[in-house]
Amino acid sequence: MLTRIVKMKFKENHLNDFFLFFDDVNTKISSFEGCKGMRLIQDINDPTIIFTYSEWESEKALNNYRNSELFLLVWPKVKPLFSEKTQAWSLNTKFNGFP
Repeated sequence: MLTRIVKMKFKENHLNDFFLFFDDVNTKISSFEGCKGMRLIQDINDPTIIFTYSEWESEKALNNYRNSELFLLVWPKVKPLFSEKTQAWSLNTKFNGFP
């Protein structure tokens, strides 16, 4: 199991645009083959900092998404909304304490 965490910092005036767009694509990404689900997490001190937390069957499944038509629709729409370069981590999940 692979956990993918992506940190995004948005321009304040585009935050609602992102939430509306994410609401539309979340189900598509979460149901992409190999994706076990995705959560959106917002920083409590700086609401313009948003993390996506997703779980994937494998690095291959994540790469299949990153090379998919769906990703090519998502990324160009959200990238202009950022105020800083994104940061991303791919992590091996050793223990899953979530239900």
